[in-house]
Amino acid sequence: MSGDVPTDDAVKRENLYLRQRVAQLQADVTDLSAENERLRQERERLHGRMPARAPDPLGGGQ
Repeated sequence: MSGDVPTDDAVKRENLYLRQRVAQLQADVTDLSAENERLRQERERLHGRMPARAPDPLGGGQ
């Protein structure tokens, strides 16, 4: 039965591992958010670079 009940050391090791894993996942989310923002800004920059179309004088728009 001793295999069914984790020891204090085992619980502490697992807790440490889980804390480290959570910290790594949070860092990954932060990195992905920053990359997402960078790509959004790049898309807006490239999209904004497209030349504006001159109004069509025959189109009736003013």
